[in-house]
Amino acid sequence: MFVKVCGLATTADIDVAAEAGADAIGLVISGTSVRGLDRDRLPALVARVPDGVVSVLVVNDTPAAEAARLAAGLGFGALQLHGRRYGRAEFEAAAGVFPHLWRATALADGPDTRVGALGEEILLLDSPRAGSGSRWDLSLLESARPEGRWLLAGGLAPGNVAEAIAAARPWGVDVSSGVESAPGVKDHDLVRAFVTAARNAAA
Repeated sequence: MFVKVCGLATTADIDVAAEAGADAIGLVISGTSVRGLDRDRLPALVARVPDGVVSVLVVNDTPAAEAARLAAGLGFGALQLHGRRYGRAEFEAAAGVFPHLWRATALADGPDTRVGALGEEILLLDSPRAGSGSRWDLSLLESARPEGRWLLAGGLAPGNVAEAIAAARPWGVDVSSGVESAPGVKDHDLVRAFVTAARNAAA
């Protein structure tokens, strides 16, 4: 079970997530998210991510090509284009600069749920209000279940991730607000508990 912990803000957050066994960590730049980081903080945070853990730049309101140049320049492992504003043209523009793209969307937007449909390596299915901590109706997957490398997100937490994995059968999971003590503030004990719960559920 692939585990991504998103919305990290400090080097301590990164250390804890990596030590807990996370496969990927997400750093967000956004004008609308409480987890959005100033760009001048990114170099030190990316440098902290250890080998073997994928560093993911997450954007929802940055032009795709600009985000790709930033991801490439700072040495990120992947770029996550999150939301309906990023269509085929945006993915093609980003791919011309940076090859490792992830696509994040909500089933409510009626997306193509084939992994790789827009050239992405990994597909992430989230709630309609990303980062809100709200769960969504997993029964919708019965008629639109992806195959391959896709991550389940949206309202996951240590106490419900095992149930969600059993219901959705994803390749991996993504968590952000479900391991926080306050919006944008990661609770390190919850991060550890989430990774453990996800691993145990998959086993």
